[in-house]
Amino acid sequence: MELHTERLKLTPCTNESLMTYSTNGYEPGPHIEMYLEELKKEASVFGWGVWLIVDKQTNEIIGDMGFKGKPDEEKSVEVGYGIESAQQNKGYATEALKSIIGWAFNTGSVNKIMAECLEDNAPSIRVLEKVNMIKIHKDEGMLYWQLYK
Repeated sequence: MELHTERLKLTPCTNESLMTYSTNGYEPGPHIEMYLEELKKEASVFGWGVWLIVDKQTNEIIGDMGFKGKPDEEKSVEVGYGIESAQQNKGYATEALKSIIGWAFNTGSVNKIMAECLEDNAPSIRVLEKVNMIKIHKDEGMLYWQLYK
């Protein structure tokens, strides 16, 4: 399973996909290892965890994004993302997030997507605004967002 945009390829993170692409500059965070451990125990989380963001031209991983678990009983999921600093401010996060949001809504299992970010994280705020997420709440330096299908 892969998603394709004009410049990017998004693929669910697995041990195999991590070895398939160049990681020039990309450092997998602890969330990757946690997700891969969870995936070993429960195959049904596939697609509802980390997706690798791959630059089609270079075949390099430039970041990751994904969901913080399977849809809940209210058919909602939370999304998170990170792009390598050298690749930021090029529209990659917005391009990838639009694609993964479309995938989630098209599964029929999701009606609402949520996100959170620090209130002073201007780049992340811009990304969330560009994908039409609505700011719904502010609490102790965090902004909370949602988007309905």
